[in-house]
Amino acid sequence: MAYFFLWVFLFFICDKSLPGDTCSVQVGAQSGMRECKHQFAWDRWNCPDSALQLSTHKGFRSATRETSFVHAISAAGVMYTLTRNCSLGDLDDCGCDSSRNGKLDILQPYLWYKYFDNVDFGERISKQYVDALETGQDSRAAVNLHNNEAGRLAVKATMKRICRCHGMSDSCTMQTCWMQLSDFREIGNYMKVKHDQAQKLELDKRRMRAGNSADNRVAIADAFGSIARTEFIYLEDSPDYCAKNLSLGLPGTEGRECVQHGESLTQWERRSCRRLCHECGLRVEEKRTEIVSSCNCKFHWCCTVKCENCSRVIVKHVCARRHGGHGHQRRKPRGPK
Repeated sequence: MAYFFLWVFLFFICDKSLPGDTCSVQVGAQSGMRECKHQFAWDRWNCPDSALQLSTHKGFRSATRETSFVHAISAAGVMYTLTRNCSLGDLDDCGCDSSRNGKLDILQPYLWYKYFDNVDFGERISKQYVDALETGQDSRAAVNLHNNEAGRLAVKATMKRICRCHGMSDSCTMQTCWMQLSDFREIGNYMKVKHDQAQKLELDKRRMRAGNSADNRVAIADAFGSIARTEFIYLEDSPDYCAKNLSLGLPGTEGRECVQHGESLTQWERRSCRRLCHECGLRVEEKRTEIVSSCNCKFHWCCTVKCENCSRVIVKHVCARRHGGHGHQRRKPRGPK
């Protein structure tokens, strides 16, 4: 249900007649999914739009490592946008958190606290919109709610303390400090690490098979007992993202672009051809495209502009089937991504 909610918010334009926090929820869900696509751009699973369309892709009803990230980043995006818009004064009945305004730090008496970004407001409204739509009572619903909370806690964990010095000649005898949201990209980076470290939830299958809802709830509670609220969790192993599987809404990696050469590449870009192509039993194919555009334009009196036609070749590398049509004879993979 939560996926359907997010799908609606992604593909419909915000109605300005709706309450401000409703539009902020939509923008937050969209920013969460944009960050998801950025973080997984060079992974086998690249956060496709189908990841949100629960009603049409039954495979994504599973609680995999990847869907844990979708839940977490979406809840975080909603909370982040609500908090930021609140602090900017764009929402009614909301403003900066002044609970510590004008208070001295007991351990560091030269610190004087000012307004904070109101993360409590963002957290509360995010929970109200996102969590309320997870109506199930089974283990999958419990996992989704846990990951929603882990995403919101990531927003809090990455907040920064910003300080400004006061005093004669910048002596900094007094500091005014406040807590501020990090850039959402930093939150996304933090959550990508959490995704890579996600823990598989092991349930007592005998108690779950008994069919008694009370036993199920106890079994779920016991399984959650040893897992921190900040950690991402999942129930099922990821499917094979190398191969195309229409029933699961998985496009596979054939045809995906990878980065063969270049300067200042990230570690994910450097490994992209190996992970997307070679480890999925595909080869890297070079594609050259000639682009013709206007150049060397000159103004002639009066009043024309004359240009030359210049061409340049764009080189891209994509994953393709091996010669002979036999793909997916793989090298040993280094993970499900």
